[in-house]
This record gives sequence, C-alpha cells and structure tokens, in this order.
Amino acid sequence: LWLKDEVFQIVGCAMEVLNTLGHGLLEKPYENALVVEFGIKAIPFKQQPRFDVIYKSVKVGEYIPDMIVFEQVVVDTKTIEKITDVERGQILNYLKITGLNVGVILNFKRAKLEWERIVL
Repeated sequence: LWLKDEVFQIVGCAMEVLNTLGHGLLEKPYENALVVEFGIKAIPFKQQPRFDVIYKSVKVGEYIPDMIVFEQVVVDTKTIEKITDVERGQILNYLKITGLNVGVILNFKRAKLEWERIVL
C-alpha cells in the first residue's frame, strides 16, 4: 500500500490532536496543533507551501495545501459534516498540482476522527 506507515503516523497524530483539543473548533487550530504534534514526533512537514497552478504553460494562480508531510503526502484538515466526493475530488486535484501520489483528508468535526487516504 502507498505510504501506509506514513499515513498511519499522520492519522495517529490527528487522533492525538482530536483527543486533546476535542471536536467542534474551526479548522485552523487543528492544523496548527498537528504542526505541534508532528514536531513532537519528529515527523517532517511543511505548513502551507506554495505551488503554482499552470494552465497551458501559464501560471494562473497558486495552490497552498494545509501541509505536505514526509515530503510525499498532502494533508487536508477539515471540519465538515462528512467527507464526500467533493473533498475527494479536491484532493485528487491537489495531488495533480503538487505532483504527489497520496493525500489524506482529516475531518475533526466529531468526537471520532474521520479520515480517508486518497491515491492518485
């Protein structure tokens, strides 16, 4: 499986964040708490790196993912009712833009973490 151990570690950190902060906050505190947790666990990450969005060889904008973890996994933090095809489609698009193959959607809306691994 694609980056199974890495995804397992990311999800473990997300569970720790959710268990510590509780659910019901906005997305940003969860993202920032994940940064702290990754630091504690010595997991390499970049928060909000910038990627050019190219259309027919012209830069038309930029995409700023929440995080790139292990230099290989796009991590998207959410506080939504549930993960749907909209979020799955977004992360597939993010993977195309970043040139990476694995994304993880983390949903902190409820007491139990909802997450999905998406492979391009």
